[in-house]
Amino acid sequence: MSIKPAIATILLLSLLACTGGPVTPDWQNNAHQSLNSFSTAYLSGDTRLANAEFQRARNELARTGRFDLVARAELVRCGVRVASLELDDCPGFSEIGADAGKTERDYADFLQGKAVAATLLPAQYRAMAGKGKSALSEIDSPLSRLIAGGVLLRRGDLDTTDIAVAVETASAQGWRRALLAWLEIQARQAESQGDENRAAYARRRAELSNGER
Repeated sequence: MSIKPAIATILLLSLLACTGGPVTPDWQNNAHQSLNSFSTAYLSGDTRLANAEFQRARNELARTGRFDLVARAELVRCGVRVASLELDDCPGFSEIGADAGKTERDYADFLQGKAVAATLLPAQYRAMAGKGKSALSEIDSPLSRLIAGGVLLRRGDLDTTDIAVAVETASAQGWRRALLAWLEIQARQAESQGDENRAAYARRRAELSNGER
């Protein structure tokens, strides 16, 4: 399933604006296709394919010698990991962040759960600037919705409704890796609230998705 709209809306693949001509260079098409393939494979749990596609995309972008483009690819990878609740410090971006642009650094800060001015964020995240919070259901793109959920989790602002929206978003897309991560969060929250039935149901769903039932 294509997730091009999600990547486009966060402006990490605005490569067409960077070439200055009507003919799209091969490296741009190749990078775009590989980043989309990486994202789908990673969210679905195919790590080997995801790693291969990401490296292919990064190599294509590196051909330009432009740190900002390679940084955007690293932010795509970081965003997909945030959507899957793998909350590290985006080491791939950190290695080149000093040579990236302010736009890239601001988005990296957002993914880390830091406060960023609304005007510096893609439109769908602006309500989350500073200490702001918006309902995940109001975000159209499934990937952006899950990224926002991961950011809210980092901030400690995630509620029961948000978790349910994230679970059903990952489920609807067939993104097994992301679904398993969000179902675990749902089960833990239910347990903390004393709702054993809801926790058990979430874990049964995880077992089904993971081929254990």
